[in-house]
This record gives sequence, structure tokens and C-alpha cells, in this order.
Amino acid sequence: MRYGLTALFIFSTLLLAPPSPSHALTEEEETNIRIYEAANPSVVNITTTALAYDISYNPTAAETGSGSGTIIDTGGHILTNYHVVEGAQRLEVTLFDGSKLPAEVVGVDPNNDLAVIKIDVPPDKLTPVRMGDSASLKVGQRVLAIGNPFGLEGSLTIGIVSSLGRTMRAANGKLIRGIIQTDAAINPGSSGGPLLDNDGKVVGVNTAIFSPVEGSVGIGFAIPVDTIKQIVPELVEKGYVARPWLGISGQDIDTTFAKVLGLPSPGVLIADVFKDSPAAGVGLKGSTGYTRLGNILVAVGGDLITAINGTTLNSMDEMGQILNNLAIGETVSINVARDNDTMEFELRLEEMPR
Repeated sequence: MRYGLTALFIFSTLLLAPPSPSHALTEEEETNIRIYEAANPSVVNITTTALAYDISYNPTAAETGSGSGTIIDTGGHILTNYHVVEGAQRLEVTLFDGSKLPAEVVGVDPNNDLAVIKIDVPPDKLTPVRMGDSASLKVGQRVLAIGNPFGLEGSLTIGIVSSLGRTMRAANGKLIRGIIQTDAAINPGSSGGPLLDNDGKVVGVNTAIFSPVEGSVGIGFAIPVDTIKQIVPELVEKGYVARPWLGISGQDIDTTFAKVLGLPSPGVLIADVFKDSPAAGVGLKGSTGYTRLGNILVAVGGDLITAINGTTLNSMDEMGQILNNLAIGETVSINVARDNDTMEFELRLEEMPR
């Protein structure tokens, strides 16, 4: 009996004793917590609804999706990816405090996989992110990603900048340049969430993962914030990004194709010239037919653009990169090969039709 009372006393003492203090947080852990607690209220969950239709165009079911967004001002504007809102008939935003609000699309830029949506809410309910800069990023620098992977709200992952200046092709086929690669886990549902530096400032917006299993394997991508700061004001003001164009569709001609087709050099072969475009105005010519090279149909008979403003071309992607660095209304010099002659045209760039 005496031993039983002693054991009971010891057990009771253990129950009543205060819990032992947890280990002290490291400086890195404290930084992670500080950044997360400051930035997480700026990250929202976006739920999209799109209607599916039967063969008679009757609505049959609602398809839902989920993504993340980043509050960028107290006016209710939220930055996300274009692919998050693409095709959605209805948008719902869940704020940090659990409030659910309808949202509308303000502007989209498929070329950079960016979109801005808006909610109607008092400014004091919104916590905008702080914007950093991406030009000074270094490979090996620590970054943190916040998002809603698989619908799990407010998730934090940590990694480093794995590479800079990556090129990724958007869903519309356009190349997005200057992409940040990170090993911070970015899973489905995290798209549109912020990539943060060690000061808690946004250096990018998470946009995609490279994975054969639809889960993070250590290769994620983010659109750099310097690109975002250029584009977002136009999306808010106009709803789109105004870009210059020549008014052509073309086909890449590499050295092999040039040799087979009897062309003097690689370049961009004009397939079509659009009516009332700058190219049509100066007399650039499109193809007159097609020929088959192996399994590829190649336009023939049109002008071969070899250079713009003295910069040689090898592809439509290179042409797009050059034009994106030029302004609407700017006059450019176009060098072309036509038949057995070389020609130079000057044309004034116009705004690409929406």
C-alpha cells in the first residue's frame, strides 16, 4: 500500500508539473515565422467555377478549380495567374479571416500568365504585399513561397533560387522570359501566390511546376516582380497590355530549311500579311503556297525577314523579343530577302489588335 501511495504521489506530481520549455527558436526559424505572419494575410484563395455544356449547349455541370492570389493594394486588386481564372464564369475569393467574396476579372495578360481580379471590400480588411525587386536576385538566395496547394490554405514552403533567366512557354504558345526557378515546393493550387525574399518582399509570383506526377519535385517557376510591376498598371487601367506588332504570321527557317528552300539565310518566312497592318502598308508579301519537308508543311513564296533594326533573326520568338522592347509608334527597319534580291523597309509599329 505504501508503494502504491508513493507511485500515485509521483504520478500526480508529474501531471501537475509545468511543461518543460520548448527549445529556443533559431534565428532562421524566427525569420521564417516573422515573414509568414506578415505576408500570409496578403494571400487569398481563389475558387473558380466554369459551366460544362452538353451537345445541345445546355449546362450540365459546374467544374471548380482553385488557386492563390496576392493582394496588391487597398482598392481590392488581387494579382494571380491567368491560367487560374481562364474560362471561369464565377470567381470567389477567401480572405485570411475566412471571409468569402465574389470577384471579377479586371485585366489579363496571357503572354505572361498574369491576371488581376478585384473584390469589393473595405480597405481596412486588406493587407497589401510589399513589392521587392528581382533584378538583384542571386542563385542560392533563400526564398519563401506562400499559397494554397491542393486547397490547403496558408501553406509555407522554403527553398532557394535555383536559376535565373529561365524561359517558359505559356499556354498560348508565347515565351515568357526571365523566369525565376526555385526548389521551394510549388504544388497545384499555389499558382498566383507570392515568392518572397528574406525581407518578406515579393520577388515573384508562383506560376508553375515541372513535374511528371503533378506534385513538387523541386523545380518550380515564378514570374519576376520586375515584369509584374511593368504589366500590372496597364492591366488595372486598360484590362490588357498594349503591344506593338508588324501584322504578320510567320514560320521559323533554320539553316537546314534555308538550304533546302534555296534561301540565302535563316530568318522568319512570312506566311500571311494581315489586312490594314503595318506590314501590309509597306508592301511586305506573304506566302503563295506550301511545300512539304518531311512531315512539316513550310510556307513558300513569301518574304524572308532576316533582321529588324540590324538584329538578325532566326525565329518568331526572337522577333517577339525584339518587338517587346520597342514602343508603339516607333519606326523600325525591316530587312528581307525576296526572290534573289535583298530589300529594306521602314514601317511604323502599331498596337496589336486585342
